[in-house]
Amino acid sequence: MAAIQPQKIALITGAASGVGFATAKLCRGQGMHLALLDINAENLQKAKTELAALDSKLKTEAYVLDVADRAKWDDVVAQVSTIFGGVDLVMLNAGASYKPQSQQEGKLKPWSDVEYWKKTFNTNTIGLLNGIAATLPLLHATSTPKSIILTGSKQGITNPPGGNNPAYNASKAAVKNLAEHLAHDLRSEPASSHIAVHLLVPGWTWTGFMGSSGPTAESEVKKMDGAWFPSQVAEELYRGLQKGAFYIMCPDDDVDVALDNARMHWASQDVIEGRPALSRWEDSWKGRADEEIKADAARRRG
Repeated sequence: MAAIQPQKIALITGAASGVGFATAKLCRGQGMHLALLDINAENLQKAKTELAALDSKLKTEAYVLDVADRAKWDDVVAQVSTIFGGVDLVMLNAGASYKPQSQQEGKLKPWSDVEYWKKTFNTNTIGLLNGIAATLPLLHATSTPKSIILTGSKQGITNPPGGNNPAYNASKAAVKNLAEHLAHDLRSEPASSHIAVHLLVPGWTWTGFMGSSGPTAESEVKKMDGAWFPSQVAEELYRGLQKGAFYIMCPDDDVDVALDNARMHWASQDVIEGRPALSRWEDSWKGRADEEIKADAARRRG
């Protein structure tokens, strides 16, 4: 939590829109300097202009970056080091959801399009690893409290089928695993124990994936009723950081914490009970799954 303080420095990927922009705005409200990274140059410039206008005394820099480009990462981090002198909070938030190419006759399209898998993992997983590798030296430079925030997804935990997009779920499951290992490794080494790792897991959020794009004022955005605005996710992130939580799980206006936990519990029981893979969606198990998940959620609500 100490990394979010006046005059501290935040580096955020996917900062031109959605949760990244909302978190940058929250950090600016706390008096922080901002290094904004995004692949969309036009939206990035808009975000920089808006955030800089909130406090002209604080530094605001923007860097166009494809997170899958390791060499570019080193170049950007070198510039950040020169201009800001270091970094206190790194939020690796950039992500993408791709679709496989048109179905080929006789083939399931997600499983015949290897490039779709590579693209998804290059952005959602390798992109985060590139960011970790590039920024860790800066985070180690001083022993003051630092934070790394990795943005995951509930789809990487409950793994819902459908939509012909299994690569997204798999890439976000990998993010959860690498975040857990990173947190363990850093806290186990005295030289790294000042670096806290947090896994942000948003719920249904109205981001650039779903219709909004760029740093658009939320009052101007028409979203679906069940979704949260990105600012709500940023506020939940802030509360989680205040508590020192590793897992920062966000509900939304459609699914509350109790139902989330019941769904995750059911998914974990597939392995323990030897049920079919993804039994919640299996025809022969759907009814029982729905009934038991609802009952479990009710118990959790008290």
